[in-house]
Order: sequence, then C-alpha cells, then structure tokens
Amino acid sequence: MNVAVRPESTTDAESHKELTDGFNLVIDALKLNGIETIYGVPGIPITDLGRMAQAEGIRVISFRHEQHAGNAAAIAGFLTKKPGICLTVSAPGFLNGLTALANATTNCFPMILISGSSEREIVDLQQGDYEEMDQLAIAKPLCKAAFRVLHAADIGIGVARAIRAALSGRPGGVYLDLPAKLLGQTIPADVGERSLVKVIDPAPAQIPAPDAVKRALETLKSAKRPLIVLGKGAAYAQADDDIRQLVEKSGIPFVPMSMAKGLLPDTHPLAAGAARSTVLKDSDVVLLIGARLNWLLSHGKGKAWGAPGSKRFIQIDIEPREMDSNVEIAAPLVGDIGSCVKALLTGINADCPPPPAEWINAINEKKNANIAKMAAKLGKNSSPMDFHTALGQLRTIIEQRPDAILVNEGANTLDLARGIINMYQPRKRLDVGTWGVMGIGMGFAVAAAIETGKPVLAVEGDSAFGFSGMEVETICRYNLPVCIVVFNNNGIYRGTDVDPTGRDPGTTVFVADSRYDKMMDAFGGVGVHVTTPDELGRAVNEAMDSGRPTLINAVIDPAAGSESGNIGSLNPQSVVKKKKPA
Repeated sequence: MNVAVRPESTTDAESHKELTDGFNLVIDALKLNGIETIYGVPGIPITDLGRMAQAEGIRVISFRHEQHAGNAAAIAGFLTKKPGICLTVSAPGFLNGLTALANATTNCFPMILISGSSEREIVDLQQGDYEEMDQLAIAKPLCKAAFRVLHAADIGIGVARAIRAALSGRPGGVYLDLPAKLLGQTIPADVGERSLVKVIDPAPAQIPAPDAVKRALETLKSAKRPLIVLGKGAAYAQADDDIRQLVEKSGIPFVPMSMAKGLLPDTHPLAAGAARSTVLKDSDVVLLIGARLNWLLSHGKGKAWGAPGSKRFIQIDIEPREMDSNVEIAAPLVGDIGSCVKALLTGINADCPPPPAEWINAINEKKNANIAKMAAKLGKNSSPMDFHTALGQLRTIIEQRPDAILVNEGANTLDLARGIINMYQPRKRLDVGTWGVMGIGMGFAVAAAIETGKPVLAVEGDSAFGFSGMEVETICRYNLPVCIVVFNNNGIYRGTDVDPTGRDPGTTVFVADSRYDKMMDAFGGVGVHVTTPDELGRAVNEAMDSGRPTLINAVIDPAAGSESGNIGSLNPQSVVKKKKPA
C-alpha cells in the first residue's frame, strides 16, 4: 500500500497518521487486480499518475496519440483476457481515445479507458474549466459501462466495477472518469487499504441449458452438409483444445473468420476457407462459434447463403439478444464458448454420423481448384509487384515462422492477405475486425509485442499506415521486435485517380513514390526499400531474425488493386451524369 506523509500544518494527532491519496489508490487498485501494463499519453492531469505507476512496477507505454494507445489496450485485452488499460488526459485526449473504446466494445475486446477530467462543479455550471467536458455523458453511448469516481475511498470499488464490467458476459469497453481533484485527495492509509477490492471470478462460466445442448446436437445430427464457422470470439475464449476436438471428432468442415484463423491450421484437412463461397451457399446446418451473423457474414441471408430457408443455424453466444438478430436461429446455445463447446463435445458420440463423403469430396474439389488457381498468381518475381506476388512472399514467411504475430490492415492489402496468408496458431492474426476501421495497425503491433514477447509482422496498406504511422517512433523508443511492411501503391485503392479539373491530385492519390522507410531511419530503426518479391522476402526475414524495429517500403504497381477492395458493393456509386451548362 502506497502512503503519503501528512503536511506539517495538521494537528499533532493527525500528523502521526499515514496517508494515501488518489494517485496511489488508483495504482494500488490496478496492481491488486493483476494489471501489469498501461498504454497512454501523458499530460494534465494524469502525468504524475503515469510516472508513479511506472515507479511502482507497472509498465507504462507512452504513445504519440491516444487513439493508438487505446487500440493497443483493446488488443491487449483480446490477447490476455484481462482488461487492457488506456490512460488519457481530459477532453481532447479523452475524445481521441473514444474511437478505440467504441471499437473495443463493437469487437468485444475488454478495455478500460481511464481519463482525467475537469471538476464536476465547474462542468455542471458550464463555467469554462480547463478542457471542460462532461466526459461521462459522452462516453456512455459508446461503451459497455461508464463510471465516475468523486471520492478517494471509492477508487477501489470504481476500478473493481470497471474490471468486472469489461470482462463479464460479452466483453467490451468501459470508461472510468477520474476528476483532477480526486487524484490529490488524501485519506488515512489504513482506510485506503481497506477500500481496495480484488475482483473475484469476473467472467464466471455460464453453463448452457441441457435442453439447449440436446436441441443443438439433434440439429447437428440431422445435417447432410454441416459447417462450422469460427469467429474471433472463439479465439478470445482460449478453448483451443476443445474446439479442435469438436471439429475433429465431428468431422465437420470449418471456415474461420479472419481473427479466428489459426485456431486450427488453415492447412487442416477440414479447413474449408479456400472453398468459403461454396460451403456458405451449399451447407444445410451451420454451427456458429463466437461468430455473429453481421455484415461480415452477409447477415446470414441473401445470395451468399443460397436459397432462402435452406439453412438452419446453431449459434453459441454468451449474449441471448444476439440470437435471431438477422435470421431465425434453430438451436440457440447461450453460454460461454468454453462451456458450450465442452457440452457439445461430450454429447457427440457414435450416434453422430460423420458428414457424408460426397459433401467432404465436393469441398475438397473446390478447395484444390481454388488453391491451384491462387498458386499461379503468387509465384511470380515481377517488378513492380502486385498484391498477390508480394503477399506470396509473406505467406511463405509466416509458414516458416508460425509463432509470429501478423497485424493486417488496409483495403486490398487486408482483403487479399486474409485469403492468401495461412495461419497455424491461435490469436496470431490481428486485424480491423467488425467495424473494418483503419488505424489499428501500430497500436496493435505495439501491444502484440509487449504482451506476448513474440516478433510482429505488420502488413499495412499505405493509406492505413498513414492513420498511425507516427507510432513508428514509439516502436523505436521501446525497441520492439516489429517489422512493418507498407504496400505502397501511391494511393487509396490505387494510385491512378485524377482530378478532372486538373487543379489538384485525385482524391485517392498520395505523393508518388513516397519513401516511408525514411521515417524509420529518422528514429533509429531500419528502413528498407524493395521493388521485387525476392527483395521483400529477404528484407522481412532479415528484420525478423534481427528483432530490430524495421519498416519496409514495398513498391506496388499503382494500378494494382480494386476500388474498395472486396467490399466494393458497400460503396455506392452515382449513376447520374453531371449536366453540361446550357
């Protein structure tokens, strides 16, 4: 328990009492609950909070922008199943962290955004305090829960409530508001120590109802063309062995969503990702494990899912309201993923016939055809590179280094990498997730390196890199084993757009032939410029071997890529031609 000495102006009786204050109580509460790392940006009123936390043994990673610190905290929560902590200043800093908080909530990553704030009495009367803002009210719609602490004696319970809210049920983002005056409040040290709360079992197992398990098993047994879809919730659950046993014992082919890749290797005999379109359309019973029927799965209906009414869904989710969100769920299985999978595994026995051979053969035939078609695009050593030739090199590197963590964002860079780069271990692929939001790259890369100690390969579109590129200084400052590859095709989607008036560059075009590698040189890292797949492969391997912060500027044909990547259908196009002046 940290203590502060009482000022000399107090009475003799009081001067003999040891005191603690809000600064120390926040740190003590976090440490008591196993928090080892804080991501943030220092400044008024939390500068000393960061310094003191560091002195007390908590690792404090300071970023250049709060959004990226928040993204780091969010993905730390996904990787560790403990809430990642982001610490920001008031008002503008708090607002910068909100995008990451909202994204964490949408993606079900446990995260706590802790922000200093202005004094309540001034905010409530709108009297114009320094960085005045009612942060609690603004945060509430964007996160799972939001709390404000006004008294030092309540810090312990406030931190505990934030932790429990972030982890229990469906995980998500939580906001904790700490007014500046709170941090300097003093109370007797013994009172402060008694006020701390260690959270016990913040995410208790939620066992599925026996009738629900029976219904799910009966639905699964009736399938002629069953399919399992694994979502990032399955990866977060860390029920890896049971999920593998369920797939292998049932013999059901599986398709992983992008952040679930590696739960079973993408080269597993039952992996059906290479025949995704076929299995979604032709399956008759689909078991969803930690996956939601949102836009990423075409809402479970439409052309992607075949004829209307041709599917029955079994869905595992800890949130009952997720069921029937888009289509009827024939067998809802409400509970935590680990408990639900274990219950299904126990119930699969000799009465559960394996999928018919014709179903498996049809999938394998489609897989093999698609894999062969893809192989023809990956092996060229062309200059300039296109996305396929560049990603072909990275595919080989990840195959040789399955323990490395892949961070991936962009448009074409993201969409094509999802299908081309195979993953072999769980929680090794981190990407934009449910919202598809750009700018997660450097925050995710920093946290992945900090939390796991593993080498990180961040594959970035040049547009996506621009959102968080200044954090290469953070990577160099902490000397993290991060290799960044920027796919540089001079623009968003492509580098060939033009302004019809001839006045300005096209709206999607960047400075031609930019040298992003020079940024890394400026901060003492290693910058490399490559133009061929062979050069790219050598540079990445050297970077991964050295462990030094490295940025590789990979020149991609400006004409390579397609508008909006694989989701062009979501980008409306005007069909009205501008009329010529009369």
